[in-house]
Amino acid sequence: MSLLYLRPGKAHILGITGPPGCGKSTLIAKLARFYREKNATVGIIAVDPSSQVTRGAMLGDRIRMSELSSDSKVFIRSMATRGYFGGVACATRDVIRILDVLRMDYVIVETAGAGQSDVDVKNLAHTIVVVTAPGLGDEIQALKAGIMEIGDIFVVNKSDRANADQTMRELESTIILSEPAGWRPLVLKTNSITGEGVADVVEAIRQHTEYQQRNLRDTAAVEREVLYATKRFFEDVALERTRTTDWFKNLCEQVRDRKIDSYTAARRLLQRALRES
Repeated sequence: MSLLYLRPGKAHILGITGPPGCGKSTLIAKLARFYREKNATVGIIAVDPSSQVTRGAMLGDRIRMSELSSDSKVFIRSMATRGYFGGVACATRDVIRILDVLRMDYVIVETAGAGQSDVDVKNLAHTIVVVTAPGLGDEIQALKAGIMEIGDIFVVNKSDRANADQTMRELESTIILSEPAGWRPLVLKTNSITGEGVADVVEAIRQHTEYQQRNLRDTAAVEREVLYATKRFFEDVALERTRTTDWFKNLCEQVRDRKIDSYTAARRLLQRALRES
């Protein structure tokens, strides 16, 4: 991965998120088909939640996107969250990097669809498309607590349903009340079964891409990436080494015997790791 980082590609990363049942997979298939008609290459990373009981996952996106399976210029990779929260998998960032180096024009990341908590994709993608649909209950209220804050484009899918226009108005009102600085999110309607409105979504993505190019991102995104890599390194490498040491086992024995609490043990572990680094 260190070698791949030195070979950046050109891919535009799209994050597609939203509550279950809103039609994310079908919309992604239509977007991919649209880009393929323009001779662009597309990588799709579809993340599904892992069972807390069996630890397995139903990776069904390859079935839902079967119309793309015969296209050699489309690559679909299903991933399980494996207990990682935030709507993506721990290795999603690395897979994006690989597809970018492979010169994909677009990489589309579909989150697990758990709802309000699917916000980590904001740190991975250039453009976030939040998908919802009328008839999912109080869908706008469900979005407000989390993913409503990260969207660049909001799509009301299944526009043939009743209350689609009302859902659009509620989204637009919420955006106005939030007074976003800079890019103002767009609200669009689609019917991903028929393809109606998909061209409008593509145009909105193009507009957002141009906006980003005119307003270069600050260092905040880079800082988040470095902190994320540091966290992964510490969890995967440093903590694994720590578990095999005698002083770690001694601390655990003290916690077990209620001589110290687990937070004190954690602080001592961190202090020792910092001294040895």
